[in-house]
Amino acid sequence: MRVSWSIIVRVAISKFMLMSQASSTHLVLIPSYNPGEKVDDTVRAAREQWNPVWVVVDGSNDGSAERLQKMAEADDGLRVIVLPENRGKGAAILAGIDEAAKLGYTHALTMDSDGQHPASLIGSFMRASIESPASMILGKPKFDASAPQLRVQGRRISNGWANLETLWMGIGDSLYGFRVYPIAPLASVMRRQLFMRRFDFDPEAVVRLCWRGVKPINLDAPVRYFTAEEGGVSHFHYGRDNALLTWMHLRLLIGFVLRLPLLAWRRLVAQ
Repeated sequence: MRVSWSIIVRVAISKFMLMSQASSTHLVLIPSYNPGEKVDDTVRAAREQWNPVWVVVDGSNDGSAERLQKMAEADDGLRVIVLPENRGKGAAILAGIDEAAKLGYTHALTMDSDGQHPASLIGSFMRASIESPASMILGKPKFDASAPQLRVQGRRISNGWANLETLWMGIGDSLYGFRVYPIAPLASVMRRQLFMRRFDFDPEAVVRLCWRGVKPINLDAPVRYFTAEEGGVSHFHYGRDNALLTWMHLRLLIGFVLRLPLLAWRRLVAQ
Protein backbone atom coordinates (compact mmCIF):
# COMPACT_ATOMS: atom_id res chain seq x y z
CA MET A 1 0.00 0.00 0.00
CA ARG A 2 1.43 3.35 -1.07
CA VAL A 3 1.35 6.16 1.46
CA SER A 4 0.81 9.68 0.19
CA TRP A 5 3.71 12.02 0.96
CA SER A 6 1.18 14.77 1.62
CA ILE A 7 -0.33 12.70 4.45
CA ILE A 8 3.12 12.06 5.94
CA VAL A 9 3.92 15.77 5.78
CA ARG A 10 0.59 16.74 7.39
CA VAL A 11 1.14 14.27 10.23
CA ALA A 12 4.69 15.55 10.77
CA ILE A 13 3.49 19.18 10.80
CA SER A 14 0.68 18.29 13.21
CA LYS A 15 3.13 16.66 15.63
CA PHE A 16 5.49 19.62 15.36
CA MET A 17 2.67 22.05 16.15
CA LEU A 18 1.67 20.05 19.22
CA MET A 19 5.26 20.01 20.45
CA SER A 20 5.96 23.70 19.77
CA GLN A 21 2.72 25.56 20.54
CA ALA A 22 2.05 25.49 24.25
CA SER A 23 -1.48 25.29 25.60
CA SER A 24 -2.30 28.03 28.09
CA THR A 25 -4.96 25.96 29.89
CA HIS A 26 -4.14 22.24 29.69
CA LEU A 27 -0.90 20.52 30.64
CA VAL A 28 0.35 16.96 31.00
CA LEU A 29 1.44 16.18 34.56
CA ILE A 30 3.58 13.10 35.26
CA PRO A 31 4.31 12.15 38.89
CA SER A 32 7.45 10.04 39.02
CA TYR A 33 9.18 7.97 41.68
CA ASN A 34 12.18 5.77 40.82
CA PRO A 35 10.78 4.80 37.40
CA GLY A 36 14.05 3.68 35.85
CA GLU A 37 14.81 4.57 32.25
CA LYS A 38 11.18 4.03 31.17
CA VAL A 39 10.41 7.59 32.20
CA ASP A 40 12.66 8.92 29.43
CA ASP A 41 10.54 7.23 26.76
CA THR A 42 7.33 8.23 28.55
CA VAL A 43 8.29 11.90 28.58
CA ARG A 44 9.43 11.90 24.96
CA ALA A 45 6.18 10.23 23.89
CA ALA A 46 4.13 12.76 25.86
CA ARG A 47 6.04 15.68 24.34
CA GLU A 48 5.33 14.36 20.86
CA GLN A 49 1.64 14.75 21.67
CA TRP A 50 1.41 17.85 23.87
CA ASN A 51 3.01 21.05 25.11
CA PRO A 52 3.61 21.64 27.97
CA VAL A 53 4.59 18.48 29.83
CA TRP A 54 5.56 18.69 33.49
CA VAL A 55 7.23 15.95 35.52
CA VAL A 56 7.13 16.01 39.33
CA VAL A 57 10.06 13.91 40.56
CA ASP A 58 8.89 12.60 43.93
CA GLY A 59 12.15 12.17 45.81
CA SER A 60 13.62 9.72 43.30
CA ASN A 61 17.17 8.48 43.89
CA ASP A 62 17.61 6.47 40.68
CA GLY A 63 19.22 9.22 38.61
CA SER A 64 16.02 10.01 36.71
CA ALA A 65 15.82 13.58 38.07
CA GLU A 66 19.19 14.44 36.58
CA ARG A 67 18.34 12.91 33.20
CA LEU A 68 14.99 14.69 33.04
CA GLN A 69 16.49 18.03 34.04
CA LYS A 70 19.02 17.65 31.23
CA MET A 71 16.18 16.93 28.80
CA ALA A 72 14.33 20.02 30.03
CA GLU A 73 17.37 22.22 29.40
CA ALA A 74 17.01 21.46 25.70
CA ASP A 75 13.18 21.57 25.58
CA ASP A 76 11.14 24.64 26.52
CA GLY A 77 8.00 22.51 26.54
CA LEU A 78 9.26 20.32 29.37
CA ARG A 79 9.42 21.36 33.03
CA VAL A 80 10.78 19.25 35.87
CA ILE A 81 9.83 19.86 39.51
CA VAL A 82 11.98 17.95 42.00
CA LEU A 83 10.61 17.24 45.49
CA PRO A 84 13.32 16.70 48.13
CA GLU A 85 11.74 13.53 49.53
CA ASN A 86 9.22 10.88 48.55
CA ARG A 87 5.74 12.06 49.53
CA GLY A 88 3.49 9.83 47.43
CA LYS A 89 1.68 10.09 44.10
CA GLY A 90 -1.13 12.30 45.35
CA ALA A 91 1.28 14.68 47.07
CA ALA A 92 3.33 14.95 43.86
CA ILE A 93 0.21 15.73 41.84
CA LEU A 94 -0.90 18.34 44.39
CA ALA A 95 2.50 20.02 44.16
CA GLY A 96 2.17 20.08 40.39
CA ILE A 97 -1.39 21.44 40.20
CA ASP A 98 -0.68 24.08 42.84
CA GLU A 99 2.17 25.42 40.72
CA ALA A 100 0.11 25.06 37.52
CA ALA A 101 -2.78 27.04 39.01
CA LYS A 102 -0.41 29.90 39.86
CA LEU A 103 0.45 30.11 36.16
CA GLY A 104 -3.17 30.09 35.02
CA TYR A 105 -3.59 26.47 33.95
CA THR A 106 -7.08 25.08 34.47
CA HIS A 107 -6.72 21.37 33.64
CA ALA A 108 -4.11 18.65 34.04
CA LEU A 109 -3.86 15.27 32.34
CA THR A 110 -2.15 12.87 34.71
CA MET A 111 -0.28 9.81 33.51
CA ASP A 112 2.16 7.36 35.07
CA SER A 113 5.87 7.61 34.37
CA ASP A 114 6.44 3.90 33.76
CA GLY A 115 5.10 3.72 30.20
CA GLN A 116 1.87 1.88 31.02
CA HIS A 117 -0.39 4.69 29.81
CA PRO A 118 -1.06 5.50 26.12
CA ALA A 119 0.62 8.80 25.26
CA SER A 120 -0.94 8.57 21.79
CA LEU A 121 -4.34 9.34 23.34
CA ILE A 122 -3.28 12.56 25.07
CA GLY A 123 -4.68 14.70 22.27
CA SER A 124 -8.11 13.05 22.21
CA PHE A 125 -8.43 13.22 26.02
CA MET A 126 -7.46 16.90 25.98
CA ARG A 127 -10.00 17.65 23.26
CA ALA A 128 -12.71 15.93 25.29
CA SER A 129 -11.76 18.08 28.27
CA ILE A 130 -11.79 21.28 26.21
CA GLU A 131 -15.28 20.39 24.97
CA SER A 132 -16.51 19.63 28.53
CA PRO A 133 -14.30 21.71 30.85
CA ALA A 134 -16.46 21.16 33.95
CA SER A 135 -16.07 17.37 33.65
CA MET A 136 -13.25 14.97 34.44
CA ILE A 137 -12.13 12.73 31.58
CA LEU A 138 -11.43 9.24 32.91
CA GLY A 139 -9.50 6.54 31.13
CA LYS A 140 -11.26 3.18 31.11
CA PRO A 141 -8.53 0.55 30.80
CA LYS A 142 -8.45 -2.14 28.17
CA PHE A 143 -6.14 -4.88 29.42
CA ASP A 144 -4.00 -7.16 27.31
CA ALA A 145 -2.31 -10.44 28.22
CA SER A 146 0.43 -8.58 30.15
CA ALA A 147 -1.98 -7.56 32.92
CA PRO A 148 -1.64 -9.54 36.20
CA GLN A 149 -5.01 -11.23 36.71
CA LEU A 150 -4.88 -10.73 40.47
CA ARG A 151 -4.77 -6.98 39.99
CA VAL A 152 -7.42 -7.04 37.25
CA GLN A 153 -9.82 -8.94 39.50
CA GLY A 154 -8.93 -6.89 42.56
CA ARG A 155 -9.71 -3.57 40.90
CA ARG A 156 -13.26 -4.76 40.24
CA ILE A 157 -13.80 -4.71 43.99
CA SER A 158 -12.51 -1.15 44.27
CA ASN A 159 -14.62 -0.10 41.28
CA GLY A 160 -17.72 -1.62 42.88
CA TRP A 161 -17.18 0.34 46.08
CA ALA A 162 -16.48 3.57 44.18
CA ASN A 163 -19.71 3.25 42.22
CA LEU A 164 -21.69 2.53 45.38
CA GLU A 165 -20.12 5.53 47.15
CA THR A 166 -21.25 7.80 44.30
CA LEU A 167 -24.65 6.18 43.64
CA TRP A 168 -23.43 5.02 40.25
CA MET A 169 -22.65 8.43 38.80
CA GLY A 170 -20.67 6.73 36.03
CA ILE A 171 -17.11 5.99 37.13
CA GLY A 172 -15.83 3.52 34.55
CA ASP A 173 -12.66 2.71 36.47
CA SER A 174 -11.59 4.20 39.78
CA LEU A 175 -7.91 3.23 39.70
CA TYR A 176 -6.69 4.02 36.20
CA GLY A 177 -4.59 7.16 36.50
CA PHE A 178 -4.71 8.31 32.86
CA ARG A 179 -7.27 11.11 33.17
CA VAL A 180 -7.87 14.84 32.85
CA TYR A 181 -8.84 16.77 35.99
CA PRO A 182 -10.19 20.30 36.32
CA ILE A 183 -7.54 21.73 38.63
CA ALA A 184 -9.59 24.04 40.87
CA PRO A 185 -12.03 21.47 42.30
CA LEU A 186 -9.31 18.82 42.64
CA ALA A 187 -7.02 21.16 44.57
CA SER A 188 -9.92 22.27 46.78
CA VAL A 189 -10.83 18.66 47.61
CA MET A 190 -7.24 17.75 48.46
CA ARG A 191 -6.62 20.75 50.69
CA ARG A 192 -9.66 19.97 52.83
CA GLN A 193 -8.33 16.67 54.17
CA LEU A 194 -5.06 14.88 54.83
CA PHE A 195 -5.60 11.77 52.71
CA MET A 196 -5.26 11.18 48.94
CA ARG A 197 -1.49 11.60 49.14
CA ARG A 198 -0.31 8.12 48.16
CA PHE A 199 -1.75 5.12 46.29
CA ASP A 200 -5.22 6.09 47.49
CA PHE A 201 -5.16 9.24 45.33
CA ASP A 202 -6.79 7.99 42.11
CA PRO A 203 -9.94 6.33 43.52
CA GLU A 204 -10.51 8.90 46.26
CA ALA A 205 -10.12 11.79 43.81
CA VAL A 206 -12.88 10.56 41.49
CA VAL A 207 -15.27 9.76 44.34
CA ARG A 208 -14.83 13.11 46.05
CA LEU A 209 -15.08 15.01 42.76
CA CYS A 210 -18.31 13.16 41.99
CA TRP A 211 -19.59 14.29 45.38
CA ARG A 212 -18.85 17.86 44.30
CA GLY A 213 -20.87 17.36 41.13
CA VAL A 214 -17.97 16.97 38.69
CA LYS A 215 -19.29 14.71 35.94
CA PRO A 216 -17.14 11.75 34.83
CA ILE A 217 -16.71 11.10 31.11
CA ASN A 218 -15.15 7.71 30.31
CA LEU A 219 -12.93 7.04 27.32
CA ASP A 220 -11.39 3.66 26.51
CA ALA A 221 -7.62 3.46 26.80
CA PRO A 222 -5.19 0.52 26.66
CA VAL A 223 -2.84 -0.28 29.53
CA ARG A 224 0.47 -2.12 29.19
CA TYR A 225 2.27 -3.92 32.01
CA PHE A 226 6.00 -4.27 31.36
CA THR A 227 8.05 -7.12 32.76
CA ALA A 228 11.26 -6.49 34.70
CA GLU A 229 13.20 -7.62 31.63
CA GLU A 230 11.44 -4.90 29.62
CA GLY A 231 12.35 -2.25 32.18
CA GLY A 232 9.05 -2.33 34.03
CA VAL A 233 9.03 -1.01 37.59
CA SER A 234 6.18 -1.48 40.08
CA HIS A 235 5.92 0.09 43.52
CA PHE A 236 2.61 -1.63 44.28
CA HIS A 237 2.65 -3.79 47.42
CA TYR A 238 -0.38 -6.05 47.75
CA GLY A 239 -0.55 -6.06 51.55
CA ARG A 240 0.28 -2.42 52.26
CA ASP A 241 -1.65 -0.87 49.39
CA ASN A 242 -4.73 -3.07 49.73
CA ALA A 243 -4.85 -2.12 53.42
CA LEU A 244 -4.61 1.53 52.35
CA LEU A 245 -7.49 1.06 49.89
CA THR A 246 -9.58 -0.72 52.52
CA TRP A 247 -9.15 2.19 54.96
CA MET A 248 -9.90 4.64 52.15
CA HIS A 249 -13.18 2.95 51.21
CA LEU A 250 -14.18 2.77 54.88
CA ARG A 251 -13.91 6.54 55.31
CA LEU A 252 -15.52 7.14 51.91
CA LEU A 253 -18.41 4.91 52.88
CA ILE A 254 -18.94 7.01 56.01
CA GLY A 255 -18.85 10.14 53.86
CA PHE A 256 -21.29 8.54 51.43
CA VAL A 257 -23.81 7.83 54.20
CA LEU A 258 -23.62 11.45 55.36
CA ARG A 259 -24.15 12.70 51.80
CA LEU A 260 -26.75 10.13 50.76
CA PRO A 261 -29.77 12.50 50.73
CA LEU A 262 -27.95 15.00 48.50
CA LEU A 263 -26.61 12.30 46.18
CA ALA A 264 -30.03 10.67 45.90
CA TRP A 265 -31.59 14.04 45.07
CA ARG A 266 -29.02 14.65 42.32
CA ARG A 267 -29.72 11.23 40.83
CA LEU A 268 -33.47 11.90 40.79
CA VAL A 269 -33.02 15.30 39.17
CA ALA A 270 -30.65 13.87 36.56
CA GLN A 271 -33.14 11.22 35.43
